[in-house]
Amino acid sequence: MKRTETNNEINYIPVKSPLAWDEYFMLQAMMASFKSKDPSTKVGAVFVDENNHQVTMGYNGFVAGIDEEKLPWGKDPAAPLEFQKYGYVVHAEANAILHSKENLKGTKAYVTLFPCHECAKLLASSKVNEVIYLSDKHCETESNRISKKIFELAGIKYRQLEIKDTIINEMHKHFQVLLEQVL
Repeated sequence: MKRTETNNEINYIPVKSPLAWDEYFMLQAMMASFKSKDPSTKVGAVFVDENNHQVTMGYNGFVAGIDEEKLPWGKDPAAPLEFQKYGYVVHAEANAILHSKENLKGTKAYVTLFPCHECAKLLASSKVNEVIYLSDKHCETESNRISKKIFELAGIKYRQLEIKDTIINEMHKHFQVLLEQVL
């Protein structure tokens, strides 16, 4: 039990087992995805070194420094690329790599969506050791198959992480307690 004092009252909050590192960093990637303005697909990425220290993070969004109001969020495959978001969006993994001040060799990448083949090339070129992903909603696509081939040829391990409902429920309760303390 952890003792907290508020308004001269003592509250005891049961301390649960800490999150596993995989769960912790995937939740960090999920939080990073909240920064994305993409109305349909919000993706986050967090890179971690061998000591479990976060090295960099990213989320999907338009190219930094350009007027986003002039760019489309549409994704109609019948429309020319010029009128779709795909021509302008930088993926979460790419943003994390671009903004890293550290060498990413030997890191783990936690991503909320399995990387496309373009990001797989960047991850392999950055010498990432492992990719841990949450969703594989594009598992039947050619891009996904190419990504897996790149990872296998580069010796990059990849695995899907399942966030248990109990963790989501605990997070919800935890945030409720925190919000009650500040509101």
